[in-house]
Amino acid sequence: MKYMLMFVDDQEAFNAMTPEVQGRMFQQIGEWWGKHASEGRIVGGEQLQPPNTATTVRHREGGDPVVTDGPFLEAKEGIGGFAIVDVPDLDGALDLARTWPPGGIVEVRPLVSDPGGDHDH
Repeated sequence: MKYMLMFVDDQEAFNAMTPEVQGRMFQQIGEWWGKHASEGRIVGGEQLQPPNTATTVRHREGGDPVVTDGPFLEAKEGIGGFAIVDVPDLDGALDLARTWPPGGIVEVRPLVSDPGGDHDH
């Protein structure tokens, strides 16, 4: 079953780290990613640019969409990257999330297995 792991970053905390600490963190992430990708658990994913690079399109009823610079929500935390994992079940996805080297917050969501099927939202 496929899940998305979304890695939540605190940009202020990251910016407060020394370059050496940042380097060690990225090395740990690279090792974690490489191990799980080589073993077939990670099947996709990417690091995202910081939230200040976002552009948001807001659809408004009865009006044209409005395009604004910046993220949808003003928050000090934001999604810094994601991984698509293929594991037997939720427990497998949670096991991976628990080992995310920087710690912090990892949101885990199942992917829709039948994109053309009926969705409950």
